[in-house]
Amino acid sequence: MEILWVLMAALMMGMVLGPLFMRRRAGIQQVAPGDPDAADPANYGFVRQEELDIRMPGPDGDLVDVLDLVQRTQDYRAASQLLAGTEADGERRWQRVQAFAGAASLELQRRPGGVSDVPGGQWLRVWRTEAPKDAGGAAVHAEFLVQQAWRTATPGTDEFRIIMEEARAACGDAALLAPGDPVPYIIELSVARGLAYDRTEFEKLWLKILDRAPAHMGAHLAALHYWCEKWHGSREVAYSFAEAAATRAPRGSLLAALPLFAVFEHLPEVNLVSSFYQSEVVTKAVHGALFAVHAARPDDPMLAHVRHLLVFFLVRGERWSEAMNQLVHIDGHVGALPWTLTSDPAADYAVYRALAVAGYEANGGNPATLPQ
Repeated sequence: MEILWVLMAALMMGMVLGPLFMRRRAGIQQVAPGDPDAADPANYGFVRQEELDIRMPGPDGDLVDVLDLVQRTQDYRAASQLLAGTEADGERRWQRVQAFAGAASLELQRRPGGVSDVPGGQWLRVWRTEAPKDAGGAAVHAEFLVQQAWRTATPGTDEFRIIMEEARAACGDAALLAPGDPVPYIIELSVARGLAYDRTEFEKLWLKILDRAPAHMGAHLAALHYWCEKWHGSREVAYSFAEAAATRAPRGSLLAALPLFAVFEHLPEVNLVSSFYQSEVVTKAVHGALFAVHAARPDDPMLAHVRHLLVFFLVRGERWSEAMNQLVHIDGHVGALPWTLTSDPAADYAVYRALAVAGYEANGGNPATLPQ
């Protein structure tokens, strides 16, 4: 059955991306690897597919070092110290909490443990036992439970509900330990989606976040999921939420890119018409995201998230040069939408990167003409 799904996924990818390979108008044709006419991403200094980091959207040297140390030694203390020194209401704390929780969850998935085997993620259990008042550990534990629910259970089942209820209680514990920290409430946004909070309950939760971090991009992305058509809202409600956030976004905020995420969340499952990605609604959202990227601080932790999604839309819209301009900033890391929705994020990203390179060169571009 697994092989069947792989074959189906490959077929769908071919149906969607095939027309882009063969566009006569852009002069792109598929050739065999090693052919003299083949575009080579390595010519641009891009990282080999097998070396792409799928853990995070962009570089965070401190996080990488601590993650490696924690997983090697199974000692949580470096993680505790890093979170304690990370600004509470910033985007980076939220990303680091997600990363630690994800690392523990994946460890457990790979090593569930047994009679004589220590389960993966044991360092998180020790963290919570030895430092129950540590706000960082409490937040990581709550996010760990959320990720476990989505990864191991099916929404709507008793198993899923039980884990999510436990996660909800863990969010409350984390919030009590750090009253001004928005992260426990941001984690609960995923709980709200999974447990189908009614709109009044969700709005109360959302106000708690706005009181603490009104321009938090990660929080807005989590809330957007709740308002999407496939969950508890509609296309119109989601678009309205995203547009309102973009309109009131402070100068330099990446919230101006939120409508592009709303468009992505409501893409048809299969779209063989390339002109859709050149349509007014997509073009407007892409331009908003490009403006946000241009105005944002270079060190904004959410900048890579927006750039990754832009690559997806720019390649689909055959805007090769603009796609390449985003790739030079993010290449090496692929832990972001849309790549993380697939079973092999690195491979999916590499396909789009190769298309961007091919389209760029087919229209006269080369490594020397690409701004770094």
